[in-house]
Amino acid sequence: GASRVMVSNSERARGVSNAITSNSASNSVHAQREGLSRRHRYNFQLKPYNPEHKPPGVKDLVYLEPSPPFCEKNPKLGILGTHGRQCNDTSIGVDGCDLMCCGRGYKTQEVIVIERCACTFHW
Repeated sequence: GASRVMVSNSERARGVSNAITSNSASNSVHAQREGLSRRHRYNFQLKPYNPEHKPPGVKDLVYLEPSPPFCEKNPKLGILGTHGRQCNDTSIGVDGCDLMCCGRGYKTQEVIVIERCACTFHW
């Protein structure tokens, strides 16, 4: 699962020359260091925002800037929100009601569907 992380500014205060620049074309953040392998390019320690969440793994994608809230509608950013969407109350995945409804709670509705099939009954 996803977890929020924060980067300590103390690394830069101790003289670690890790310049973080913003690329306005892609709105992404890159650390620039010359002559280092990919493994040692980002030389700072990620700390969990919530200590109860697991720290990010080696292959986890880590965002350095917070994303906008996708639960609420925001026409300016083109975010539709999650109000009125259908969810699966038995799923713990992305289609699950707990995640999709952002902890707001949800109403359950049982729908019985009767379909006609191309079956024939023979005596």
